[in-house]
Amino acid sequence: MKNEMSVEFSSVSENESFARVTVAAFVTQLDPTMDELTEIKTVVSEAVTNAIIHGYNNEPNHRVTIKCTIQDEDFELTIKDTGIGIGNVEEARQPLYTSKPELERSGMGFTIIENFMDSVNVISSPNAGTTVHMTKQLTKNKTVCK
Repeated sequence: MKNEMSVEFSSVSENESFARVTVAAFVTQLDPTMDELTEIKTVVSEAVTNAIIHGYNNEPNHRVTIKCTIQDEDFELTIKDTGIGIGNVEEARQPLYTSKPELERSGMGFTIIENFMDSVNVISSPNAGTTVHMTKQLTKNKTVCK
């Protein structure tokens, strides 16, 4: 069975936790392990924070969109902004790279996302925004405690 949801919200940092909880609630229908759920919530936090801080420069009058799809054990997650975009996606994906060193950002957002998801595709154009599409196959055979 295929199931989908999407949500759009203002680009304010307080909505990062809303996004994380919303996606977590949706994915729980697949009965993920605690590790899988933690990884997904972390990925949402990283991608939404990137959209707000880097895509929109912390300006609150913009929108972040999340779309989730579940089919069998496959989970797809897309987080999109229409902000300033990324000039060099490959450079931005390098560990420790940050476009905002003055904010003491660690530059590990894409590295964390890539470590926690099975596939990550970043599409971005200057002044047109960024779309991060990710997939993860969740564990099939779970052990039941008796």
